[in-house]
Amino acid sequence: MRLLTYNIHKGIGGRDRRYDLNRVIDVIEAENPDLICLQEVDSNCRRSRFHDQCDLLAQHFNAVARLRQTTVRLKVGSYGNSVLSRWPLHSCHQISLRMPGKKARGAQLAIVETPEGPLHLVHWHLGLAEKERHWQVDHLLNHHLFRQAGDLPVLVAGDCNDWRNTLGAGPFARHSFTQVTAPISRFRSFPAYFPMGSLDKAFTRGSVFVKQARVVRTALAKVASDHLPLVVDFHLSEEQLAVNGERAGG
Repeated sequence: MRLLTYNIHKGIGGRDRRYDLNRVIDVIEAENPDLICLQEVDSNCRRSRFHDQCDLLAQHFNAVARLRQTTVRLKVGSYGNSVLSRWPLHSCHQISLRMPGKKARGAQLAIVETPEGPLHLVHWHLGLAEKERHWQVDHLLNHHLFRQAGDLPVLVAGDCNDWRNTLGAGPFARHSFTQVTAPISRFRSFPAYFPMGSLDKAFTRGSVFVKQARVVRTALAKVASDHLPLVVDFHLSEEQLAVNGERAGG
């Protein structure tokens, strides 16, 4: 099973500043993900030709389920987070992670009915200040996730804006999560044309067995947005991981 998380920057290229949602679509399509977690998705904004990007992307990828979250409202239009899934979603929640005086941020929580069993997915876009990010992670894990997830395996993914890479050894370690995107030298995703920061991250708890995690570094990905996508291949049982490993090995 494959998850892709991607800050699409409203479909605007990181260097040429040109709006072209088809570039984003082509980058995603090349990876063929089952779960697509997107940040900075525009709706009815002038800069993106008044497109409803969540709907356009959901239609293109024939998503069985979609979950949209508006975090920032503009004079005309808005933008936020979206989850597109090849499988059904239920028990969906949209959580505000806004701190007073800070830009609006949010998280999306859902149970995904994967072919290997239910998965608790958390998708988010965290703030720019370190204190803010730590509060956001603790707030969600303490007050939302653990009341809803039960004993289900959990996968957390998104743009963490974690420049100093303190979340993994901080609030996530306190809540028994494993950072998938380590060492950080292998997961630099921003800025796309010359990545220096490991901002796009994934964490797991419970029976999530990661086969591979990687940053997409294609020529198109380097121009389609200001972030590179992160891909995580995983299973929900060691047996399934072993079976698929044998098949891959021939």
